[in-house]
Amino acid sequence: MTVTYVIEGSRITGLDSFWTVVGEAVNGPGGYFGRNLDAFADCLGGGMGAPDDGDFVFEWRDHALSARALGHAETARHLDRLAARAHESNRSRLREECAQAAAGHGPTLFDRLVEIIRDRAGPDALRLL
Repeated sequence: MTVTYVIEGSRITGLDSFWTVVGEAVNGPGGYFGRNLDAFADCLGGGMGAPDDGDFVFEWRDHALSARALGHAETARHLDRLAARAHESNRSRLREECAQAAAGHGPTLFDRLVEIIRDRAGPDALRLL
């Protein structure tokens, strides 16, 4: 039986709130389901609340609100934080991506999260409502 997890997009105001909302959707109040993009991708593989057989779907309600909250401005903030603690070999690339996001160009965090869900859980594992 397919398990449906509801992401309440109206509760997402930025990346930190996304981690809270998705963690609670999958694992209940205070639940964890990643706190960075790599951990989120790993959690989608099972064993962290999602069924190991991959028979689940995310129903992302009010996704347009989330897309705005996880848009270019939040993406630039995220990349700036990453650049501040990145190894020097990655810093210039992250700063360039940050500048692009700040100018309203390139993929957003919302785009990346959607991509991760579809890549890791399958193209039918996400319903944008």
